[in-house]
Amino acid sequence: MDRRGRNGKDCKLGLNYLSVCSGIEAASVAWEPIGWSPAAFAEIEPFPAAVLKARYPNIPNLGDLTNHEEWNFRRGAIDILVGGTPCQPFSVAGLRRGLQDPRGNLTLSFLALAEKLRPRWLVWENVPGVLTDKTNAFGQLLCGLEKCGYRYAYRVLDAQYWGVPQRRRRVFIVANTRASRRHPAEVLFEPESLQGDLTPSRPKGHVYTPGVKGSTGEGSVCARVTTIDAQNEIDRGDSTQLARLVTCNLPHREVVGSLTNGAKDGSGLNGQDIRTGRIIAFNSHSGLAVRRLTPRECERLQGFPDDYTMIEWKGKPPLECPHSPRYKSIGNSMAVPVMRWIGERIATCID
Repeated sequence: MDRRGRNGKDCKLGLNYLSVCSGIEAASVAWEPIGWSPAAFAEIEPFPAAVLKARYPNIPNLGDLTNHEEWNFRRGAIDILVGGTPCQPFSVAGLRRGLQDPRGNLTLSFLALAEKLRPRWLVWENVPGVLTDKTNAFGQLLCGLEKCGYRYAYRVLDAQYWGVPQRRRRVFIVANTRASRRHPAEVLFEPESLQGDLTPSRPKGHVYTPGVKGSTGEGSVCARVTTIDAQNEIDRGDSTQLARLVTCNLPHREVVGSLTNGAKDGSGLNGQDIRTGRIIAFNSHSGLAVRRLTPRECERLQGFPDDYTMIEWKGKPPLECPHSPRYKSIGNSMAVPVMRWIGERIATCID
């Protein structure tokens, strides 16, 4: 297959990747600016598959991952295999049947596909609940990667530290073949993140480095964000980006949220109550109110372009696209800024 991007443009200088359990393709949105191109997708859910067809009409959708033996790829044809296998079997909100759930078994299908294709790099994502799965799906995946000749690193990353206004902790595995001189730990961990130095107290607006857990123990997250005082931002009339992480101390609450376009009176502060996890819409005139986020706001929470999931669906035009499948597909996706960061880090480690 040729290496063509979303609009069919030649991407000879980039890598190609096979995305499985693709969803609405956070990987492609994240990696297109890097110059990487998808060889194919694999998605069976109707609405996400329709989004892929609308946004990436030149890229084939191979469908069911369990049918990977039928896929026409020779070994070594794919540079990167990426996928976030279904999280429901491992989520603390579900039954946690792990590998006893057919969706959980897709973790092993991912491993079998990696063994078949032997890509240079692998990226895998799931919920932190997989780390305590009683069927040991995570351990089997790591053991299988090692037997296939891969080195790996894994880490729990929280999307809020990459500039999106939500707490979203996910486990990421990055692996590569032993032929590479660079260890995948160089992707997920920066040298300064392993020193164990604690950041002292800081004034408002100062850059800080929060901590997360990973395969090498406790460390500080590699990405840095700026904490912005929401009221000062509003007073300056500089609230121009929704996907800007802010904190605002309100009565009995600390809200991590975002500023909507053009909001100058406080009405545009939307976010999540740290204590309760509820979505907050804040209005300086009437106080706090709770409402449901719009699909566009949810797209922004994940780092997608506005109206990315607004497509023609079941004979209805894009403007009449129902909200329910949009909410579900966005919620099941990955955070685009985190995937872009991983991609950029891999790019620096290519031999």
